Amino acid sequence: MTSFREFRGGEAWGNEAWKAMCRVRESQPLVQCITNFVSMDIMANTLLAAGASPAMVHAVEEITEFTALSNALCINIGTLSPNWIFSMKVAATRANELNKPWVLDPVGVGATRFRTEKCIELIHLKPTVIRGNASEIMAVVGASTGSTKGVDSTQASTDALEAAKELARLAQCVVVVSGAVDLVTDGKRVLGVSNGVALLQRITATGCAVTSLIAAFLSVNPGRPLEAAAFALALFGIAAEIGNERANGPASLRVNMLDALHSLDEASVTSRIRIAQI
Repeated sequence: MTSFREFRGGEAWGNEAWKAMCRVRESQPLVQCITNFVSMDIMANTLLAAGASPAMVHAVEEITEFTALSNALCINIGTLSPNWIFSMKVAATRANELNKPWVLDPVGVGATRFRTEKCIELIHLKPTVIRGNASEIMAVVGASTGSTKGVDSTQASTDALEAAKELARLAQCVVVVSGAVDLVTDGKRVLGVSNGVALLQRITATGCAVTSLIAAFLSVNPGRPLEAAAFALALFGIAAEIGNERANGPASLRVNMLDALHSLDEASVTSRIRIAQI
């Protein structure tokens, strides 16, 4: 059974997360997003609320030039097409050439052979972080014999922990498994983030949104992808918790969460952050 241990000096981790948030707000990193149509709106608004600058650029004719201008790249395979796949590969290759961080969201991997094959091809291009739900991560490493439920998870995040560690070691990256407790691992260390609310599951593309936020935090925390991913997850979750206090349902939670993310302050971050070492 997975066990969790609260970090000693939790306030210190809150302080580190707050400093990372301040760096995002001060530097306003440009995050290039090649993502599905469903997620574009909430992804862009999440980045803007956090202080970053989103750009939904996927035309292959401008990929090489634009990726060079960006501070981080986010690739989401939700709505695949041959042209977009080519753009994703070109952008990922260019990001690696320029030593820019990039994040892969393997939406629905395992649902079809085509989707799974293209996801594996992108993983071979060495993302900095891979973020998916438990079913997606287990499907990537062949740890699940069942199918995924569309883009929703049929497994708990803790069920995918060993698969996530294996994927992190094989791909030499950080892997995030979203769930009631978000897990973040580099193959050796494992962090658990328990901020957030269950109602987020009733808002489409919130997982996609937090993936883009991870990209923004990676750009201002060079060399610390494990911590950057955990900070982004925690702050997004804290914003959801604050927003939920005034929400009457999914629609009002979406609005209130974005407002809360925009106005997050140090006291809220340091008092609410819940990160644990596993």
